[in-house]
Amino acid sequence: MHRINDTLSSALSWGIKREQAFAKNWAQLVELPPVTRPRPLVWTPERIEHWKRTGEKPGPVMVWTPKLTGEFLDFVRTDWLYELWHSFIFLGPRRGEMAALPWAEVSTDALWLRISRQIVEVAYKQYGETPKAESIRTVTLSLESADNLVSFRAKQEQKRQEWGDAYVETGRTWTHENGEALHPDWISRRFARLVELSGLPPVRLHDLRHLAATLSLLAGNDIKVVQEKLGHSSRQITSDTYTSVLPEMMRAEAESVISVVPREVPFKVHTPLEIPKTAWQGDIAVFFAHGARQSGDAWTVVAQTQPDSDLLGMVTLAGRGQDDAANAAVKWMRDHCTANDLELVRIENFNEQYQEDQRQHFALLRFTVARPETPSIAGWTSSRPSPLGSNSRKTRARSRAA
Repeated sequence: MHRINDTLSSALSWGIKREQAFAKNWAQLVELPPVTRPRPLVWTPERIEHWKRTGEKPGPVMVWTPKLTGEFLDFVRTDWLYELWHSFIFLGPRRGEMAALPWAEVSTDALWLRISRQIVEVAYKQYGETPKAESIRTVTLSLESADNLVSFRAKQEQKRQEWGDAYVETGRTWTHENGEALHPDWISRRFARLVELSGLPPVRLHDLRHLAATLSLLAGNDIKVVQEKLGHSSRQITSDTYTSVLPEMMRAEAESVISVVPREVPFKVHTPLEIPKTAWQGDIAVFFAHGARQSGDAWTVVAQTQPDSDLLGMVTLAGRGQDDAANAAVKWMRDHCTANDLELVRIENFNEQYQEDQRQHFALLRFTVARPETPSIAGWTSSRPSPLGSNSRKTRARSRAA
């Protein structure tokens, strides 16, 4: 309704200025309710169970987890357009952009494709047009995405020979088996059918843009990178619309926030912590703190490099549960680092790895510690030539194949 009213307002304003056909812009007097963009929701096990039981989607915009995404890609592995579905998931284009993409705008050697045109569908009729300026972009390809494009081009060539003179030459990257260009609406309907056949919880084709953004953020990429990848005009649009947060990211954020606030949980040191030389890899040491309830509120926390390795230290405490044991372990490590001029680089909480009925009895954290003499970024500069030279793609591809 807002878009329709804006269009009418623009037309009336033009009529007033150019033709003096109207005395007033009536569209500007219309009051419409505010619009809230629907936030993408993740298909958690609880939501999947509700969907299976009732057939109801929790929201209009849904996103698969990485596990569900992998299951879908495995299911469509033999589909003619597998490489297209893979591109939607990992590159995040619009369907009209993929329908219009010509081979002339794809470089599998330089690892990029350029989106400079799109197909718009109105009442099933197709119209070619240039995207908005911010949507014209060059998308960098991963080795896997580039290999997929090479594979699809080979499949097209095989079909070109099979169809002979009946093959339709369009120059498009994504086509039917006879060479005909894909209709944007057909792409959406085909995707919906594949999702239905897979038995996975439903997502729309456009939801794969949300998924691509979420996976990129989960991989640690900056919001600016995601904005440019999706072709948005501002970071705010990307942040407001596409930053659905996966449960894994939410847990990591929650644990990182808790870990920076030291809690005073009294504990007794039975064996002082000592980090052996074998635990250090250069100036970095990684080890675990494992807590176990002994009886009642009595907990024991031990430090080890591996589950079956020798103890590096041990403390005991009186705690109500996992959180107290974890907080005691964090305080223990902070005290040790302060006393020995070490830096506590990272704290990771793995309590969610335990079964629900075990979480009141066990705790597990991983600590990354650094020596203060770790060189700065400049100290890592090497005079040796970069291994990622002109032949890096072929070298890495051969290594992956091996």
